[in-house]
Amino acid sequence: MVFTMPLLHNLRSYRYQIMGGLLLLCLVTWGGLRWFLGPQMPVAWVVQRDFVQTVVASGRIQSPHRVELGVQITGTVKAVPVNEGQTVHTAQVLIALEDAELAANARQAELTVTQAQAKLRQLREVQAPLAEQALLQAQANQDAASRGLQRTQDLFKQGFIGQAALDESVRAEHVMRSQVKSAQEQLSSARSGGSDMAVAESALSQAQAGAELAKSRWRYSQVLAPVAGTLIARSVEAGDTVQPGKVLMVLSPAGETQLVVQIDEKHLNLLKLGQSAQVSADAYPDQRFTAELVYINPGVDAQRGSVEVKLRVTQPPTYLQQDMTVSVDIEVAKRSQAVLVPTEAVHDLQSQDPWVFKVVKGQAVRSPVKLGLRSQGLSEVLDGLVAQDQVLATASVGVSDKAHIRPVSTLVVK
Repeated sequence: MVFTMPLLHNLRSYRYQIMGGLLLLCLVTWGGLRWFLGPQMPVAWVVQRDFVQTVVASGRIQSPHRVELGVQITGTVKAVPVNEGQTVHTAQVLIALEDAELAANARQAELTVTQAQAKLRQLREVQAPLAEQALLQAQANQDAASRGLQRTQDLFKQGFIGQAALDESVRAEHVMRSQVKSAQEQLSSARSGGSDMAVAESALSQAQAGAELAKSRWRYSQVLAPVAGTLIARSVEAGDTVQPGKVLMVLSPAGETQLVVQIDEKHLNLLKLGQSAQVSADAYPDQRFTAELVYINPGVDAQRGSVEVKLRVTQPPTYLQQDMTVSVDIEVAKRSQAVLVPTEAVHDLQSQDPWVFKVVKGQAVRSPVKLGLRSQGLSEVLDGLVAQDQVLATASVGVSDKAHIRPVSTLVVK
């Protein structure tokens, strides 16, 4: 084909217009292709594997109970031989008060007991035998007086003596009889069950009670650890004047360790006693240990919308401390070979009809799904998807059903 000079001249004159037209045509073609293929959208693979649903919460280490300690008498603190955080054993001295006066009172009370015991021993060993001998002597005198009276009466009947002699003999016999009765009463009083013995025994019991009271007050001068454990609070120093009713120390008993956790009330239907949990302390996040759910509070905290639960740690790590913050993953359900999809890919998650955008031949197709367990950003799909399906990775707004999309940044569910 031969171009004439005028035609070549015209082409050179419109070369910029021609180049612009070609560029516009390329742009229109590229834009039309992008429009036809759709926007780039991140997608995720649907996978199938074993799945554990957990309820995640945070809580604190706490003993089943705490022991608050204080003094039982008013006094001045002489010494506090333990420090906060220290482990103590049963009956270890925690607080010592000034006790010189209390010790003197206890010793004085002991002496009173000794005197009462000596009085009782004297009554048994001396006075009772003497009373017994006195009774025997009185009985012998009475026998002699009775025989004398019999002889006097015989002589009086025979007329050998007068009335005066008979009256004297009768009087003497009555005196001896009274002496026997008095000796019997003295002996009875000195023996067990008698009045003198009762008085002496009562005096001894009173002295012993006074001694025990004095000793008790003396013992109150020391505050002892009722159980072994860890001292977690102390608010007393040597020289302080202390009074009953004020908490001076708090002791966390050794033994069972518990976790106290607040769980969102929406998870209450998932919790059951005996469920296992994986726990890690915030200070030691890489060192996990096992706990067991042992208590679910029957009431709900209305202000926080939470339920208090307790977990028992059967083998607590040595680094655990009272009130330490922990993270807890309670295993509430397990599923073998569950079909899983990212929860953020599900639309209308809380409704009765959740759905996802399933990628089918470059199109985002709205697909209803039936969900099961949910945990840690994943949801189990009971119906609607199978392993190796692709879905839009996020519940994107502005994507219509069957819209063309270009899958990019494929997310693999782990």
